[in-house]
Amino acid sequence: MAGLYIHIPFCRSRCIYCGFYSTTDEKWRQRYVDAVCREMEMRPSTDPIDTIYVGGGTPSQLSEEQLHQLFLYINKVYGNEAEEVTIEVNPDDVTVEFAAVLQQLPINRVSMGAQTFDNERLRFLHRRHTAEQVPLAVQRLRDVGIRNISVDLMYGFPHETLADWQHDIDSVLALDVEHLSAYCLMVEEGTPLYDQMKNGTLVDCPMNEELERQMYDVLIDRLTAAGYEHYEISNFAKPGFRSRHNSSYWNDTPYIGLGAAAHSYSGKCRQWNVADIHQYIDALQRNEIPCEREVIDANTHYNDRITVALRTSDGIDLDTLSDKHRNYCLREAQCFITDGLLRYDGHRLVLTRKGLFVSDYIMSSLVYA
Repeated sequence: MAGLYIHIPFCRSRCIYCGFYSTTDEKWRQRYVDAVCREMEMRPSTDPIDTIYVGGGTPSQLSEEQLHQLFLYINKVYGNEAEEVTIEVNPDDVTVEFAAVLQQLPINRVSMGAQTFDNERLRFLHRRHTAEQVPLAVQRLRDVGIRNISVDLMYGFPHETLADWQHDIDSVLALDVEHLSAYCLMVEEGTPLYDQMKNGTLVDCPMNEELERQMYDVLIDRLTAAGYEHYEISNFAKPGFRSRHNSSYWNDTPYIGLGAAAHSYSGKCRQWNVADIHQYIDALQRNEIPCEREVIDANTHYNDRITVALRTSDGIDLDTLSDKHRNYCLREAQCFITDGLLRYDGHRLVLTRKGLFVSDYIMSSLVYA
């Protein structure tokens, strides 16, 4: 099985923290959709497509006709056997009319960027929606039969308190959605947030590490108590509702990425398209795919697996590694096992609750140098 990712880079406005490739120039939308459809025709899959993820950017900014065109070509090139079909949306885009469009498409999962339920913090992020629009959007999706909804949350805002964060958790739990993703606000170079921090106009960002740790602790405790499975460092799901598509990234499953800046992985090589909508469209009009490729050797493959599989509650199955990498991994992991940061059952290495807070350090220590 394989996954299919389609990147839709259009946004009505840019959020100050976002490092993903996007553009606010809407006049290119139709030409871009045409180019993505052409890339589909040039890149059929030898494996059945099990999951589809339409991400961005803001896919909910596409018109009804453009969404239908995309799925017409998906069906034509890859078939209609995918068991999980996800689209990312902004809450304010989920009108009654937009929800009705989703009902006409094979979409059975929606990922919504709520980020916070505090309107002041939403304005700080330059988000378009209001807190009040999130439950309204969820209800409209329920009304058209969407039974798998994921909501994104963010914590670590300047001046945010633990009580503020608990209010956000209360608000999202009240929605009773099937999946939650929660991320600490990160300051990425090249974003307006980074510029604000560098020029001194933004204080208390990133936040105090101890407060960040407390917020993460509260998140885990509250969500697991509410019946969510903490199956990846930043992801929680009700039983049976793990993100199958995102799990393919963590489980070494091949996937095809279509669109500007999209990445693909075959198990033996990585491929990434140019992060420029104009170059992308121009190349596809010449029946060329504007991409770079990297062949993955055995050591790189091991390093990739360590840095993604250990993010999950299943950890990494050492029996799937070569003897060289298995022995290396166990040797380097021994100190973390002794310190209670990793758990080893004779087959798998899994981060403990204590190890979650230093996961980046542990994973980098297990990388084959």
